[in-house]
Amino acid sequence: MFQGETAVTLDDKGRVAIPAAHRDLVAKSGNRLVVTYNPFEHGCLWLFPQAEWERVRDVVNGLSSMVAVHRNLQRKLVGAAAALEPDANGRIQLPASMRSQSALEKRAVLLGMGNKLELWSEQAHLATIRETIGEAQITEDMLELTL
Repeated sequence: MFQGETAVTLDDKGRVAIPAAHRDLVAKSGNRLVVTYNPFEHGCLWLFPQAEWERVRDVVNGLSSMVAVHRNLQRKLVGAAAALEPDANGRIQLPASMRSQSALEKRAVLLGMGNKLELWSEQAHLATIRETIGEAQITEDMLELTL
């Protein structure tokens, strides 16, 4: 299970090092990640271990392509997905198109989110982390939480 927040740096070639805390988990899951767009928030890419990605891919592809929003989700998740293997130094090479579309520059933030990692541009991460959750946004499910 991935968790934690880590400031990371992208080099000039678009490579980012997977933090040591996550490398063992990546290695245990076949040493392969799949990167794709976060379809809900700009400035963020999702990184899935291969097996988890296959589960997500199959669920998304199971949606009817006759519905426009389903096709959009399928395009952003499945159509754009790229397989990545960490090099000997634990770095992954992010596709240039994804770096550009997500506004990923030199400084970024990697978040462990349980079944996946989120790679945020530093500015997008700061913007989302500064947002507070107002009472009007609290869902029924959130009312059940004991924090």
